Amino acid sequence: MAPETNTPDTLATGQHTTTPAATPAAGTDAQAPARGPRYVYGLKGIMELFGVSNMTAQRYKKGIIKAAVSQYGRKIVTNADLALELFRQAGEDAAGAK
Repeated sequence: MAPETNTPDTLATGQHTTTPAATPAAGTDAQAPARGPRYVYGLKGIMELFGVSNMTAQRYKKGIIKAAVSQYGRKIVTNADLALELFRQAGEDAAGAK
């Protein structure tokens, strides 16, 4: 038997409803919902993402994370997940070159 739902509306009216128990269907995997890309905005977003100064954020924007950055006039939008991946790859390439 499902538990009763006691919301303020049902308590005020005296009507109680029951809700079905939340159980996954048989044969399905309980997976986390897929999420889309995460974005940061402006140089401030890049600064906060990497924990760097304004000048370093500008260098990153023009260099290693260029593929993750879209700029429309003064608006800067950065795909944070892609930027972090590009940054990681650049670090691995630099470490492999030594």
